Amino acid sequence: MNQLSHGGPEAPYKQLRRPLDDRLAAGVCGGVGRYFDIDPVLVRVAFALLAVVTLGTALIAYPIMWFLMPEEPAPAPPVWRDPSDPTWGRPAA
Repeated sequence: MNQLSHGGPEAPYKQLRRPLDDRLAAGVCGGVGRYFDIDPVLVRVAFALLAVVTLGTALIAYPIMWFLMPEEPAPAPPVWRDPSDPTWGRPAA
């Protein structure tokens, strides 16, 4: 099984998640953009146009998606070694 950059196992399929670093409000459009491999700005513009065309009815979808889409897991914190450890200063294995 493949490993992600934060050390966890990689899912065998794409996951629709709200990113922690690419968000304006809640990250819904950023997550949809990453899922479909397109620029999140295009998703935001398309969502705004859809909201205008539907006279605001599409705005109901955003809070629903915010509630249903899970956030990306936070990256694992770096491992800090104790200076009193006799192996401190040596490269980690």
